Amino acid sequence: MLERLKRSLLEAPIYKRGDYNYFIHPITDGVPEVRPDLIREVVTHIIRTGNLDIDKIVTIEAMGIHIGTALSLFTDIPLVIIRKRKYGLPGEIAVSQVTGYSKGELYLNGVSSGDRVIVVDDVISTGGTALATLAALKAAGAEVVDVLCVIERGKGADRLRREGYQIKTMLRVEADDSGVRILD
Repeated sequence: MLERLKRSLLEAPIYKRGDYNYFIHPITDGVPEVRPDLIREVVTHIIRTGNLDIDKIVTIEAMGIHIGTALSLFTDIPLVIIRKRKYGLPGEIAVSQVTGYSKGELYLNGVSSGDRVIVVDDVISTGGTALATLAALKAAGAEVVDVLCVIERGKGADRLRREGYQIKTMLRVEADDSGVRILD
């Protein structure tokens, strides 16, 4: 299961950012190329394991977009993208995002009170983006039915679980100077 994803992670180059070993991968970076068979494998896994009795798919700019788009095309469920840019539309919800490497605002449009949604994203590491997303959805009055991330790295998923959120991840990984290791 998820053999393409596993293989591609094990082949991912490592880029050193200070003390942080950053892996470069098509799912998390869109580099070097996003292969259809890899996206299809990821989305098929989401369809098999996620609760899709929902009104909308929610994803976060930027690297959740290709996953959310493919899932929307497979399921005919509308896609909402939480953006890093303010649009000023009526009902727009802004929330602060703090990650291990950045701070900023995220903006939610297109979700109404009572909407049943699933959140999909590429990676969870610190949990900062996921917490901001879930806060925005709560403020909108949406019911979050499921939260799915392709790759779990670091303590972010555990942080969300401690705060009472149910989160599903496909693969847990670590990265060091020698490369990516799959933990489960």
